[in-house]
Amino acid sequence: MKTAKLKGEFVWHHHENEDEMFLVVKGTLRMKFRDHQAVIREGEFIIVPHGVEHCPAADEEVQVVLIEPKTTLNTGNLINERTVAQLQRI
Repeated sequence: MKTAKLKGEFVWHHHENEDEMFLVVKGTLRMKFRDHQAVIREGEFIIVPHGVEHCPAADEEVQVVLIEPKTTLNTGNLINERTVAQLQRI
């Protein structure tokens, strides 16, 4: 389980081997897919199957719980300045 705050549009990416579950704790998440988008509100969740290209977006800050293997890169198949390579400890 990972927690995250999102605002704005993330990057288009996919995860080769892992499904991703986004549970919205606060706010509204838009999960963009190439042919449609889904709106996920507080208390709702979406599962993005492995291999499916997606782009998380939020007009206002949204707080989510991600359920995925801890080794899953946040940017999936894309490595750039937004990639978090290690689990950050507080």
